[in-house]
Amino acid sequence: MAKLYFRYAAMNAGKSTALLQVAHNYEEQGQRVRLFTAAIDDRFGHGRISSRLGISREAETFDNGFDFEAALGTGEGLACVLIDEAQFLLPEQVRQLHRYAQTRRVPVICYGIRTDFRGEPFPGSIYLLALSDDLEEMKTICLCGRKASMNTRVDQHGVRVREGAQVEIGGNERYLSVCARCFYRG
Repeated sequence: MAKLYFRYAAMNAGKSTALLQVAHNYEEQGQRVRLFTAAIDDRFGHGRISSRLGISREAETFDNGFDFEAALGTGEGLACVLIDEAQFLLPEQVRQLHRYAQTRRVPVICYGIRTDFRGEPFPGSIYLLALSDDLEEMKTICLCGRKASMNTRVDQHGVRVREGAQVEIGGNERYLSVCARCFYRG
């Protein structure tokens, strides 16, 4: 069934790995998928979806001016649309993807985080939580052993940062996945 899916988690839960596995599964069956990632995320090169496990592949990119409906067209011959770093979608882009899944009967699966290092929601995530037909929380673990559901930013010395721009691209050197208790305690 064609739906808009939002699969969310704290950082380091394997979202990109899962997306790449879904793409592989479709393609192994001879079906065509389109992969997108945020143009702003160039940690592994522009237009690359990469997993911490070492697998990666090229993807199309989206930015604030990107029109998904125009880019995807009729959906003829398309089995699935996969979007990494979905928190960077604009609210209108989430609406486009929801409308596309419903009217073109093509599943759209988005992977991303809900909140930033301050616990503030990303605009794209707010709309994904509101409009998605199917929500799935992916799990990862805090250093204390509890389920991590939040992200913290750290500086080059590992000290927690509490102020700054919402978006600062980085990986394990800049962010930690933590449980809510550690988020508020730290």
